[in-house]
Amino acid sequence: MTEGETPYRPLGHPQAQPRYTAALPLLHKRLALVTGGHRRLGGVIAGALARAGFSLALHGSHDTRLDSHLALTLEDMATEWEGFVVDFTDPEAAEELIAKVAAHFGRPPDLLVNSAALFGQDRLDDVTADDLMRHYAVNCAAPTLLSKVFAAAPAGTGDRCIVNILDQRIDHPHEDQLAYTLSKLALAGLTRLTASTLAPRVRVNAVAPGLTIATPDYDEAQMERLTQMMPLARLPQSDQIAEAVLYLANATATTGQTIYVDGGAHMRAYRRDFMHIGR
Repeated sequence: MTEGETPYRPLGHPQAQPRYTAALPLLHKRLALVTGGHRRLGGVIAGALARAGFSLALHGSHDTRLDSHLALTLEDMATEWEGFVVDFTDPEAAEELIAKVAAHFGRPPDLLVNSAALFGQDRLDDVTADDLMRHYAVNCAAPTLLSKVFAAAPAGTGDRCIVNILDQRIDHPHEDQLAYTLSKLALAGLTRLTASTLAPRVRVNAVAPGLTIATPDYDEAQMERLTQMMPLARLPQSDQIAEAVLYLANATATTGQTIYVDGGAHMRAYRRDFMHIGR
């Protein structure tokens, strides 16, 4: 366990009991399932939903150890939450996740945020069948099966919705991260298809972020140059992505829409992935 993380609390652990906010009775709280929701961008989205009063089911592929900022938010908000570990490289396992969430909380989720993603560095000249199948399994097949079970789950008459996390590159794909890009294009297609087929029972929308949480591949000078390359001369912040998700969660007259939160990057074609330019 690294500094700032909280330990994973398995189901049945004494410290894993649900917690409730005093201000809002459980029966009136909405329940969100956020895949990849324990860390990085998924964790920021989960934190925003917690502050908005949601109970949380947080998925992780191998563990659900929380990023420190999320752990503090859940503690401050006294959020009812639980972690669920499912490896989406076996996409059929995704079908069981909704049932596990419903069994733990006593009801199915009202909101599904498909945030978990696999990201590789392959290109056409070196991509393998395994690369393609693993990225498709995690980035499209698992969200598809989750959407299927989410829509079929018995629920009340309240608003239910799905928000898929895409990528601004879907408007102008480049050659880098081929398997990832193809799988995100497929997820964009799923968003449009399910928005039509699941209406009016379930709303389906998407958020397409730009470069948001930089990895160690970027240095400070490169980030400054990339910022100036954006049409708005700014990069999105992770909390702005979360705000878009929260908006769509509450936009009861909106379905089939994709909100780009990317500084305008989707309006321009970039020859390569951002990590390779601006150096």
